[in-house]
Amino acid sequence: MDLLDNYKKAWSNQPEETNKLSAEEIYKMAHSKSSSIVKWIFIISILEFVVLNSLYFVIDTDETYTEYKKMGLENFIFYSQIVAYAILFYFLVMFYLNYRRISATDATYELMKKIIKTRKTVRNYVLFNLSYMALMMIVVTVTSINTNLNALNNKQIILIIITTLIVTLLILGVLWLFYQLLYGILLKKLNRNYKELAKLDNPN
Repeated sequence: MDLLDNYKKAWSNQPEETNKLSAEEIYKMAHSKSSSIVKWIFIISILEFVVLNSLYFVIDTDETYTEYKKMGLENFIFYSQIVAYAILFYFLVMFYLNYRRISATDATYELMKKIIKTRKTVRNYVLFNLSYMALMMIVVTVTSINTNLNALNNKQIILIIITTLIVTLLILGVLWLFYQLLYGILLKKLNRNYKELAKLDNPN
């Protein structure tokens, strides 16, 4: 059982006159744990960003770019990546600000609001990454079919579409599991803290 759960149980069994002091101590523990969790969310997002972008130095992307150029997608890829990086930087800043705000929060209600906001930020971040990956695969597939339309028959087009859908779903599934491993555990702990704070704020 979680240390905070044990402390909460012990607090609930204490005499009424000692509850105020213990409630404050429980809040401090929840505050400290929440701040630590949000800090780790920020650290992991930075590491993820650095590691994934470091792959460009390891993987040869010249051939892929040449294919994009043949399909006339070089401008789309270039500008979509600029937009994607801008959005990713926005999320990184939000993760950092969430950590700073939680660290500086004193009131229980305000801490609960910051926890909710952090959870929403993480979920929107994951949703953006998955949506961006799906969009890229769909655009590349549709453009590839249009480029080679004269050389493809209906069966081949259908096969390409089905294959793309399957591959896209598999990749998105793997990415979703990856994000569940990275952020899911932390979000569950953060949600547990939120529930404890809610009980503390409304003991009845």
